[in-house]
Amino acid sequence: MSVAPPQLPAALPHSMALGELTEVHPLSANEHWSRSSVIYQIYPRSFRDLNGDGIGDLPGITAELHHLAALGVDAVWLSPFFTSPQRDAGYDVSDYCDVDPLFGTLADFDALVSRAAVLNLRVIVDLVPNHCSSEHPLFAAALAAPAGSTERELFIFRDGLGASGELPPNDWESHFGGSAWTRTADADGGPGQWYLHLFDSSQPDFNWDSPRVHAEFERILRFWLDRGVDGFRVDVAHALVKAQGLPNWGGRADGGSSKGFPGHRAPMFGQPALHDIYRQWRKVLAEYGQDKILCAEANVDPLDRLADWVRPDEMHQAFNFPYLNAEFSAPSLRAVVDASLGSLGRVGAPSTWVLSNHDVVRHVSRLGLDGQLPRGGDGIGPGDVQPNLELGRRRAAASSLFMLGLPGGAYLYQGEELGLPDHTTLDHGHRQDPTFGRTGGERIGRDGCRVPLPWRAEDTNVGFSSEGTPWLPFPKSWRALARDVQAADDRSHLALYTGALALRRDLRLGAGSLAWAERYCSDSSLAYLNGNTLVVLNTSGAPMDLPAGDVLIRSDSSAAPTDQLNSGETIWLSPVLEVG
Repeated sequence: MSVAPPQLPAALPHSMALGELTEVHPLSANEHWSRSSVIYQIYPRSFRDLNGDGIGDLPGITAELHHLAALGVDAVWLSPFFTSPQRDAGYDVSDYCDVDPLFGTLADFDALVSRAAVLNLRVIVDLVPNHCSSEHPLFAAALAAPAGSTERELFIFRDGLGASGELPPNDWESHFGGSAWTRTADADGGPGQWYLHLFDSSQPDFNWDSPRVHAEFERILRFWLDRGVDGFRVDVAHALVKAQGLPNWGGRADGGSSKGFPGHRAPMFGQPALHDIYRQWRKVLAEYGQDKILCAEANVDPLDRLADWVRPDEMHQAFNFPYLNAEFSAPSLRAVVDASLGSLGRVGAPSTWVLSNHDVVRHVSRLGLDGQLPRGGDGIGPGDVQPNLELGRRRAAASSLFMLGLPGGAYLYQGEELGLPDHTTLDHGHRQDPTFGRTGGERIGRDGCRVPLPWRAEDTNVGFSSEGTPWLPFPKSWRALARDVQAADDRSHLALYTGALALRRDLRLGAGSLAWAERYCSDSSLAYLNGNTLVVLNTSGAPMDLPAGDVLIRSDSSAAPTDQLNSGETIWLSPVLEVG
């Protein structure tokens, strides 16, 4: 709604008035910690290696948690560390209730949770309920059992089409490339049924029509809640239930439009029965208190449909992929912020904001290509046009500061506080993402955003591992981006994040409200008022005038205090307006 311009403090010249304010998101009375939280994603194999085998581990995380407490986040989310053959970096789970020896032991996990509690950090673990590893004992039993057995009911087995069942049961494609079906062999060695895997063939999908699958995952939830975790990020939360009859789709299983049915709901995604599963999980979490949370990785469009996932009795949060995918442009950002706050606000839920994660090109690299990502964003390789990292880092800083001023929750991906880009010149011989192999290199995959973190510039392996060869090599330029180098520089990317998070907490921006300051909103700029803080982003190619006020923080640390905002820069100002 629109409200009359409030009276300006005497310190602000009337020529700098903000003009009409357009309220989008009023203050919420709900104070649950998750609504305004900043959650930091840890990708364990790339965070810190303490035992010297070249792969990050749980003790390495525990040893460095104090840095995240100092950064100012509220919680850490751990990507999978469960027992796994590691064919998809741990998202192929063979035992959901144990730690893979690659990462440590259950005792190491307990020590991590204890250390996090001392540092006032909550711990959220990644749950992968759509599929498991082909080495999971339940799937091994299903393979050994005949068609129609109770063992096979836990997964999605079907007879093939064609005269002798030689064709897959339908035309679904794997998100990693190729068919979403793999044929089995019967006990006599002859060809048997097919099983569904929306991802790699080593990741068979569970059959969520089976009550036994429901019971198994409720057991798994309780196992980790009993060990003190604070919640779960649910991997591909939109994919568990498939449409009855598994109808043909004609496209890749990634939520995009089908070749045959453009604009229709994919039969492997977003089915209504999903919501009953998460309502039951919410009840399980409530047994352990009201401060536990569920966050959905639900790649669902439009935002009005995503709101169904965060109704009061379902998930607490859902990842905002439309925001992550928004262009660095004022109209694009305003549209997605309006849609997010409007759609989610209608069900009383906060929005989350995110710019990077372990599945996408880091936003430093993405913004350095000015939106021209090769292959739709599925990795950048040495043969592709390379990002302009100076441009990308400037825009990334501006984007991060704009995001952290918004009301709601925010997710950070490890290393973004250092301004890390993707490793875009990684030699193909080092690639481990199954996407690269399954597509014969046609799709580069996600290895570039998963390279281990640089901790100390002068140490072996930039401080990630004291002995072993890191599982993915570092770009040579990363020594200058190491955490110890940036910690000693009050104008670094790390200093920007640390300062912004401290201000965000002190000013309670995550729990605040949002109104657009229309005088500073255009096709090349955005400005919003959150409480008594004005956030202004300049996406144009030229400086813009600012209202008077005290500079709280700006994304270009080299810029002198001025009444102008540089191109590709964000600023927080206060006091802007009298409140009341």
